[in-house]
Amino acid sequence: MMKQKNRFKATKQAKKESPARRVFTRRAVLLMAAQTGILSVLASKLYKLQIVDGDKFTEMAKNNLISKRLLAPPRGRILDRYGEVLANNRINWRALLIPEETNDAGAIIERFSTLLPLSDRDQSRIQRELDHKRRFIPILLKDFLSWDDMAMIEINSPNLPGVIVDVGTTRIYPQGSLLSHLVGYVAPPNEKDVAKNPALALPGMRVGRSGIEQTQDDSLRGTAGSVEMEVDSVGRVVSQLNRKEGVQGDDIQLTIDVGLQQSVLARLGSESASSVVMDCLNGEIMAMVSNPSFDPTLFDSGVSHAQWSAWMQDSRTPLINKAAAGVYPPGSTFKPAVALAALDAGTISDKDRINCPGYLDIGGTRFHCWSRYGHGSVNLHEALKYSCDVYFYEVARRTGMEAIEKVANVLGMGVELPVELTHVKRGLIPTPEWRQKRGRRWNIGDTIVSGIGQGFVHVTPLQLATYTARMATGKNIQPHLLRSRNGNLLPEADIAHWSDIGIRSDHLQMVRSGMFAVVNEPRGSGAKAKLDYNGMQLAGKTGTAQVMHVSRALRESGHFNSANLPWKYRPHALFICFAPYNAPRYAVSVVVEHGNAASSVAAPIARDIMLDTLRRDPANRKTPLGQTVADAELDWQ
Repeated sequence: MMKQKNRFKATKQAKKESPARRVFTRRAVLLMAAQTGILSVLASKLYKLQIVDGDKFTEMAKNNLISKRLLAPPRGRILDRYGEVLANNRINWRALLIPEETNDAGAIIERFSTLLPLSDRDQSRIQRELDHKRRFIPILLKDFLSWDDMAMIEINSPNLPGVIVDVGTTRIYPQGSLLSHLVGYVAPPNEKDVAKNPALALPGMRVGRSGIEQTQDDSLRGTAGSVEMEVDSVGRVVSQLNRKEGVQGDDIQLTIDVGLQQSVLARLGSESASSVVMDCLNGEIMAMVSNPSFDPTLFDSGVSHAQWSAWMQDSRTPLINKAAAGVYPPGSTFKPAVALAALDAGTISDKDRINCPGYLDIGGTRFHCWSRYGHGSVNLHEALKYSCDVYFYEVARRTGMEAIEKVANVLGMGVELPVELTHVKRGLIPTPEWRQKRGRRWNIGDTIVSGIGQGFVHVTPLQLATYTARMATGKNIQPHLLRSRNGNLLPEADIAHWSDIGIRSDHLQMVRSGMFAVVNEPRGSGAKAKLDYNGMQLAGKTGTAQVMHVSRALRESGHFNSANLPWKYRPHALFICFAPYNAPRYAVSVVVEHGNAASSVAAPIARDIMLDTLRRDPANRKTPLGQTVADAELDWQ
């Protein structure tokens, strides 16, 4: 009985404990399942990391030891027609900062500046680049490092994470200021440049800002390269793993003869002046000089405020390329164009005579001739020879400005010329329509003074040379500066390929004959330009362009002398010419700012420039055997 009671109690107790045990068992199973799941996920992650993505993370680990960056390509060279270097590159050591390789770029820059001081200007530039450039793009800290500077950086490299010493190039101009207006210069890119082409953000990249450097910038710039370097935990370079050099920009060869350029500059001397020498047969510009000039290398490293102020205050404007961007009243050099317009319009013939008493009265206004006593009765040939103002006053009045503008444009004045330069001016040949658009009325006096290249008429020395070449040949000569690219000659146009300018050949010959008389006949206005070199002669035209109004009373007093005026009020002296007269090959234009008298200042300079040009022509230069250089080359071939 007692046993049954005990069994009953045990059974009853077991029934009470069974639900609790079952709950405990379920919890254990769930916990075990959760643990198994977590272990499965971890195992899966480990499998993915080690087996599936193992190669990927191995490569990433390697990349943590490799510094990659782009390399600025060397800029192409600029050469003269004979291969003389006009613009080149020079090796330059520099310190760069790669922002993404440091956590505190500001602290690193401050630490660097205690070792190698940075100017306020440099610090402003660096901060600006930090704010705008991507962190993987290197930033230039200091340029033109010495060996001591580089040693200082290397010794302190553990404290300068992200700072590296790099080799780059800087632009140099072996000819200095001789060709600065023509070749131009380069400067660091600005934000607009980088926005257009992100590759320009690379240290050492330069952008052409003037001249050939600017117009041929895309060809000269080249293609960026890259370099991979192994670095240690503090960023010190251990070894260079891979380097792919950039592709150097194209070499550009110009039509310029640097020897002739030097000769022209020497002929201009200390004058504020410009000159252009052009090949009449193909439009090649042999020399283009603007004086004074400037040192183009200053723009690569940065122009100081003092230097810039000095340039701005110089009344002779050294930064302006006077040959292509300087505009001047052409004075009497414009008279051949007026004559051609009148002949084309039929308002005069070469035999018509006009009387010059020394002035022309129209509408109550007296227009003076440069000769106080006049030239008497003159025809076209004599009017050009003596440069008679009254003759061309009357011719312009008869012909009208519309007809004069048309012929002037055909001859290359008042139009854009396709030369490979920046800031080339088109000049101005005014018309009544042009004047009306500006709210002013054109009057007969405007036409009369335009007839002698005064008033609103303005041209450039480049246009004067083109105008002279077109009159000399009757062909639509186009001036140009590019000769070859990477040694491949660009298509050169011989005179046979140029189209006619559309002016009758007999009319052109009448004008050319008058220009010959200017220099070679007695009492010609340009007698000081007379030249006889190996039987070759030149034809030309003087031009004295007023820059201030002279009253009638002062002119008629007999006491006026422009040479006594302050420099900036004296007339400009101009001269245009071509040679040889019987077979035109070269055209020359000379403009001497405030030179006063063309016949005594500009004419002799132009003669000497033409003489130097003819002497340098291979067809005229003699060998020791008495042959010309050209003949000797034919014999050798």
